[in-house]
Amino acid sequence: MWTAIKSISSLLLSYGLLLLGNGMMGILLGLRSRIEGFSTEITGLIMSGYFIGMLVGALFAVRVIATVGHVRAFAALASLLSVAVLAHVLIVDPVAWFVLRVMAGFCMSGMVMVVESWVNERSTNAMRGRILSLYMITNYLGAGLGQFMMLIGDPAEYQLFIIASMVYSFALVPVLLSRASAPKPSSPQRMPFKDLFLTSPVGVMGTICAGVANASLNGMGAVFAREIGLSVAQVSTFMAMTILGGIALQFPIGRLSDRFDRRSVLIGASVFTALLAQAALWATDQPFIILVLIITAYGGFAFVVYPISSSQVNDLADPDRLVQVASGLLIAYGIGASMGPILAAQAMARFGADGFLYFLTGIYCFLALFILVRMTQRRRAVRPKAPFLPLGSMGTSSKQLYTAALSDSGQKEEDTH
Repeated sequence: MWTAIKSISSLLLSYGLLLLGNGMMGILLGLRSRIEGFSTEITGLIMSGYFIGMLVGALFAVRVIATVGHVRAFAALASLLSVAVLAHVLIVDPVAWFVLRVMAGFCMSGMVMVVESWVNERSTNAMRGRILSLYMITNYLGAGLGQFMMLIGDPAEYQLFIIASMVYSFALVPVLLSRASAPKPSSPQRMPFKDLFLTSPVGVMGTICAGVANASLNGMGAVFAREIGLSVAQVSTFMAMTILGGIALQFPIGRLSDRFDRRSVLIGASVFTALLAQAALWATDQPFIILVLIITAYGGFAFVVYPISSSQVNDLADPDRLVQVASGLLIAYGIGASMGPILAAQAMARFGADGFLYFLTGIYCFLALFILVRMTQRRRAVRPKAPFLPLGSMGTSSKQLYTAALSDSGQKEEDTH
């Protein structure tokens, strides 16, 4: 186990640095957009650019990797990302910032593909699930700790952009110095979206709603926190604890969904998330520690919606099409994530800062009602379940690791019978 972890430690370090810089840029641009006088609606559009870029990257970045190889692709994308970060300081214009965010999302998507395919190849079947867990812990810790990078400088100045660019550049070093052999590029197989939806309407809708809600939190959460009067340090804590809270309930609720009907567990997670969003609205007038505790619990429930939804689809999908299903779910998540910050910004423009939490509440209430309706139309599947595995919270994909671990778990289950 430790030998395998040591062999991928440099790759996980690069991944962690990418998430660290990404977490920092998400909160920095939200705050800086308001400092520059951009409206809430424009800020939401700018923040959505990242997720649009992630979606485009999920579809086309693999072509870059297949053309030049993993190492060169990673180096090129990291360099472009560093340039995009610094360009925000040189060109203070909402249209330019939107384009730069699209570029950042595309680059990030490609780099995540490089890292996860590399980690996947270096993982043995016997411990792939544990490697995936370590990968996801890196995901949450990197994204969460990135929020505290805001405390290094003033978001109204240029220094934080330079620091973010440096972090992305440092992410190059472990990959370039790794002695692990690069995997052979592979073209992703795609599944028609209609077929994916017909396989599991609940799973696909849950994935889309998770994309909408998680991207809204990532893109507009800092704007909300600032508008309710929190300091920069408190905004960082607010965002970090939401993300770090996502670690706590991944496995408890995930294992619960392995034992019972996932749709029922998904309804419970959605209802609790909606209630906690409303509790956070009440806590905005309470001591800050109460708001932090509630928003941490919110993250715990909110960030299990995506992996449970993904597991629900895999329960019903053809075992031979897991890669296609994972690719389709990544696209579904990207579609929701692309819309999330824009819709959240519209809600905030109409109802003020409270509109952000109203919007999140509405998303999860809609999901719970949708599942209830679907449960009256389709009985619980009697086929064996695919085991629950964690997935990232902020739009980064663990598609290759997830499908490989899922396939291995399924094979082990067959071998025991």
